[in-house]
Amino acid sequence: MKENRSKYKLVVSHVIDRIQSEEYQKGDRIPSINEFRSTYNLSRDTVFAGLRELMSKGIIDSNHGVGYFITSTKTNSLRNIFLLFNEFNEFKEDLYNSFMEAVGNSATVDLYFHNYNRRVFETLINDSNNKYTDYVIMSGKFEGIQSLLETLSGRVFLLDHFHSELMEKYSSVSQNFEKDTYEALVSANDQIRKYKRILMVQSEEKEPLERYDGLKAFCNEYGFEHSYLSDTEKREIQIGDLFIVVKDRDLVDLLKQATLQGLTPGLDFGIISYNDTPLKELLAGGITTLSTDFKLMGQTMAKLIEAKGVCSVANPWQLNVRRSL
Repeated sequence: MKENRSKYKLVVSHVIDRIQSEEYQKGDRIPSINEFRSTYNLSRDTVFAGLRELMSKGIIDSNHGVGYFITSTKTNSLRNIFLLFNEFNEFKEDLYNSFMEAVGNSATVDLYFHNYNRRVFETLINDSNNKYTDYVIMSGKFEGIQSLLETLSGRVFLLDHFHSELMEKYSSVSQNFEKDTYEALVSANDQIRKYKRILMVQSEEKEPLERYDGLKAFCNEYGFEHSYLSDTEKREIQIGDLFIVVKDRDLVDLLKQATLQGLTPGLDFGIISYNDTPLKELLAGGITTLSTDFKLMGQTMAKLIEAKGVCSVANPWQLNVRRSL
């Protein structure tokens, strides 16, 4: 095994040396498996191990029936990272920018999106196999993905969503939506106790139901009524209700409805919105927000990629109490 590990580096060095000497250019075909076997007296498995490492670094790719060819001449990159997001919004943009800044010039990063489509998610992962050294995956609510992740050739990291069944199998930086929601509500209990009922407003399709589990745990402990809504459109606001909203559209609908009814947020009813933005600091005199630190999440993930072993990090939450509460 040790001999094979050293021998396959002959294949890797053959390609990298010729790229650096500019003998190989992007798009050029490299020797076939049989040609490598003959030149270096290697087994087929040993040659393929070398080709697989080159593919994981994004230096070569294969074309069925044609052979292997050069896809990148960037041989000085230590890592080639596959980064899969569920969607792109301003919070994920903060995460991406902080991750890229922390990674710096030590890696190349390719960013993809699955937009909560399971088939797209699986296709992107399958197509990326053997092409990257590291796989950073934001799976969202998708369950039963362990067998798929186990097929990947490089190290796998999980981002954002808490998957208890995958803990200690892969390094991760995640939100614990149930725990974070419960703890945030407990921390603001002095402000919340003036309300009679708490309503969680979020779409079941893509948002984590664990948030509602955290809300239910808080309500059961402190004696609040609670309910779950998919949206707030044209819903009459009852005095004494506290809304916890995820989508900004639902937040806007609530504020419009409050204007129609002549109600004041923070006085007649309450609002807590997930994910802080500069606009929410000003909107309606200030919207209370419950948010994780996406910039820190990106920085932490960059550190985990450089670390050895498996490490699971819970990204911290922050409740920004403003006038709407």
